[in-house]
Amino acid sequence: MNTLSVAFKDLQIMLKDRGTLFQLFILPLLFILVFSGALSAIGESEAVTLPTLAVVDLDGGSAAEDLLYKLGLDGSLTIQPTSASEAKSLLDENKIIGYLSIPREFTANLQNSEPVELAFIAGSGSDPQKVEAARLVIESIAADMTLESQIIASLQQMGEMQANAPAEYQVFDTERVLAQAHSQFEIGQTRPLIQVTQSVPQQDSEEISTIDLSQSTVPGFTVLFVFMAAQTTARSIFEEKKVGTFRRLVAAPLNKAELMIGKILPNFITALVQILVIFAFGSIGMRLLGLTPLPIEKSPLGVVLVAIFLALCSSAFGIAIAGIARTENQIGGLSTLLLWGMGLLGGSMIPLFILDRFLGPIPMIVPHYWANRAFDDLLIRGLGTANVALDLGVLLAFSLLFFVVGLWRFDFEH
Repeated sequence: MNTLSVAFKDLQIMLKDRGTLFQLFILPLLFILVFSGALSAIGESEAVTLPTLAVVDLDGGSAAEDLLYKLGLDGSLTIQPTSASEAKSLLDENKIIGYLSIPREFTANLQNSEPVELAFIAGSGSDPQKVEAARLVIESIAADMTLESQIIASLQQMGEMQANAPAEYQVFDTERVLAQAHSQFEIGQTRPLIQVTQSVPQQDSEEISTIDLSQSTVPGFTVLFVFMAAQTTARSIFEEKKVGTFRRLVAAPLNKAELMIGKILPNFITALVQILVIFAFGSIGMRLLGLTPLPIEKSPLGVVLVAIFLALCSSAFGIAIAGIARTENQIGGLSTLLLWGMGLLGGSMIPLFILDRFLGPIPMIVPHYWANRAFDDLLIRGLGTANVALDLGVLLAFSLLFFVVGLWRFDFEH
C-alpha cells in the first residue's frame, strides 16, 4: 500500500456519503444564492433618491420659469410644481422636505430691479441637512439671477445712454448686446468656466465599497466551505480508528508523513473540485439568475494559485483537528466552533473592509483572512497575481504549521 492507495480509498468512501457531498457542493451554493440576493436587494433599496422640493408658482412669468429650469438643472433636488394647498398637504405628510413659493409680480419686479422675496417653507420633520442643502441651492440660483438681472439692467442703461451719441460711435445696438449677454448666461449654466469637484481620500480597504457587495459572497463562502471540508479528513481518520483499519495503515510500509499526506490528498482534490464548482456557479449561474457574476477572467492564473494554496491549507488543517481532538464529539464540536468562528473573523460572511475598520489587525490571525483578501484583490479590486504573493506565502505558512501540529499531536498508537 502506498500514499495514493490511501488517498484513493478515502475518495471512494467520501463519494458514497451523500451528506458530505451535500455539505461540500450544494450547501455553499444555497448560501451564496441567498446572501447574493439579499445584498442585491439591499443595494437596490438603498439607491440614492433626491429630496423633493415642491414649487408653488404664483407668478407664471418668464423669470419664474427660468428659476424652475435652473432648479431642475442643478440636479440636487427633485422639483415638483404644485398648488399651495397641495404643497401644504405634502409637507404635513412628510413627502417633501419643503416648498418654495414664487410670489406674484416676481418677473415684473425682477425686470424693474425691484426687491423680491422668495418664501422657502421647510417641514418640521425634514432632515435638517437636506433642508439646509436645499436652501443653499435656492439662494445660489437666486443670487445668479439677481446678478444677471443687474447686468442686463446696466447694459440697457448703457444702450440708452449711447442712443444719443453720433451714429459713427454706436458700434453695437442695444438689442444685439442684450442677446449676446443672454447667450453667455445660458452657456455659463451648461458649461461653467470654473467647476468644483469633491473627493474624499480613500483607504485601501475602502476601495471595495464602490463594487457590488454581492460579488464578495462567492469567494467568501468558497473559503468558508473549503475549510469546512477539513472536518471530513478528521472524521475519516476517527472512523478508521474506530473500526480498526487505521492499525493496518500504520503497519503498512509508510512513514508517518507519507501516511498523513495520503489522508490529506482526498481533501485536497475535493477542495479543488469544490472551488471549481462554486466559481463556475458564481460566474455562469449567477449571470443566468440576473445577479452580479464573478469576474474570474480578471486574473485566472492568480485564482488558480490561490485555490491550490487554499485547498492545501484546508487539508493540513484537517490533520491538525485530527491531532488535537480525541473523540468524535470533539471533532464535531471543535470543527464547528473553529471553522465557523474563523470564517466569521476572516471575512467569509462580513466584507474585509468592514472587519479591518472595526477589528484592525485581529482578523489576520486566521488563514481565512488571507484567502479572502487574495480573492478580493484578484476578483474585485482587479489586481494582478504579483499583488497576492504575500497572501499565498501566509497560506503556505499556515499549511506547514497545521501539518506540523497534526504530526506532533497525532496519536498513531490508538
